[in-house]
This record gives sequence, structure tokens and C-alpha cells, in this order.
Amino acid sequence: MKLGLGQGAAGSTYTVIDFTNISNVTCTLYGYPGVSLGGGHPVTQIGLAAAESPVTPRQLVTLAPGAVANALLRIVHAENYPASTCGPVTATWLVIYPPNQTTPVYLKYSSLTCSKHVQILSISVVQPGSGG
Repeated sequence: MKLGLGQGAAGSTYTVIDFTNISNVTCTLYGYPGVSLGGGHPVTQIGLAAAESPVTPRQLVTLAPGAVANALLRIVHAENYPASTCGPVTATWLVIYPPNQTTPVYLKYSSLTCSKHVQILSISVVQPGSGG
């Protein structure tokens, strides 16, 4: 798993999460990955997990060995919120659960985020192909 191309927009950053089948057998992904920002050792979640963005309907994605699927992550800039509402802290990890998996993947990622109940993250459904 890796981060693909990232782009900024007014008040948000968008980054692609690529899922690569590194096994020797075909696998499937369906739905949304679980994504949150984390920090510390051991890594603990900071703030709310990503909300599902229902723009694209769920579809079963079949990945042959070496094939790639992706999901688009939106990270709203914590600076958009008053410090008293946000509780700004720096996260150092993206914690990603591939769809239907219970073991997370940790990707190094530094970002200012909100420790309070503010929805900073949203994630798209997994789609076939590389996102960037």
C-alpha cells in the first residue's frame, strides 16, 4: 500500500491511497477502507476516523497479482477551524484498514489535525486502477 499523487484545493488536501495485490493469487476489495490519523508509540488514533463519501457506488474490485486499486482521501486543513473547536495537534501516521481487513497498515504522514470532534477526513470507495 502506498500514497499516490496528492493535490491541494481551497482548505483541503486530496491524496490517493493505492492498494496493490502483492500475493500470488487474485483477491477482491469491496467498499471503503478505514482511515484515520494517528500519533505516538504505539500509534493511537487522533480525532475522528474518515467519513465515507458516497459519491461513487460500491463495487467489487477484483485484483490479479500485481494489480492496483485506489481510494481518494480528503484531508480538511485543521487551520480552517478555531483552535478551541479543533484542539490542533500534529499527526505522524495515516492508519489504513483495507476494506474487510482487521489489521491496519501504517504510512508515515505528518499533518496538523483536530483532536476534538471535528470531521477532518473523508474517503471514497475503492475503485480499480491506480489513482496517480
